[in-house]
Amino acid sequence: MAAVAQCVRAALRPRYPLLSFSLRTSPRLLCVATQQKNSGQNLEEDQSQSQNEHKVESSSAEKTLTEEKVKLEEQLKEVTDKYKRALADAENVRQRSQKLVEEAKLYGIQSFCKDLLEVADILEKATESVPKEEIKDENPHLKSLYEGLVMTEVQIQKVFKKHGLLRLDPLGAKFDPYEHEALFHTPMEGKEPGTIALVSKIGYKLHGRTLRPALVGVVKDA
Repeated sequence: MAAVAQCVRAALRPRYPLLSFSLRTSPRLLCVATQQKNSGQNLEEDQSQSQNEHKVESSSAEKTLTEEKVKLEEQLKEVTDKYKRALADAENVRQRSQKLVEEAKLYGIQSFCKDLLEVADILEKATESVPKEEIKDENPHLKSLYEGLVMTEVQIQKVFKKHGLLRLDPLGAKFDPYEHEALFHTPMEGKEPGTIALVSKIGYKLHGRTLRPALVGVVKDA
């Protein structure tokens, strides 16, 4: 170190006598300057390393956030799908319940209607059993009774119709297994096979649904 100081003083003496004097009086100045330069370089290296580390940390944090975002988006999609399915199921249940309520209102009286049909059948048979040739003014009691039976039958059919109960009198119509019950099959000249030739018992439908099928005889091929 002393040799370096002497060389520097020798080089600077002709031009800078004051600086040479200063170096002579303080031989450590050059070493201090050298240390400060080295310290500055080390500081720059530390800052550069710190910046690189910060960039690495930032990149790692961004990658982690991206992965978390993708995971959360998948969870959101799954929850949304489950929510939509739950809404659809709830709507289906609501519609089925509403349909059951409506059907209960429409068909809740079908047991009562079936019982009334037996009464209507008896009334119809009673009306048909009256000899038509005996219905005349000479038999006022029989005539009044017959007219009363007819009026009662007409009125009960009006009540049935009001509540959605309609007669099935399919004479001459095509046989329909959903509305008719075949008691027998018989060949009949001049009649198309598959048509109804005889109605043994009138059928009824309640709001379009067969409540009691008509009992019929069906024409078959000869």
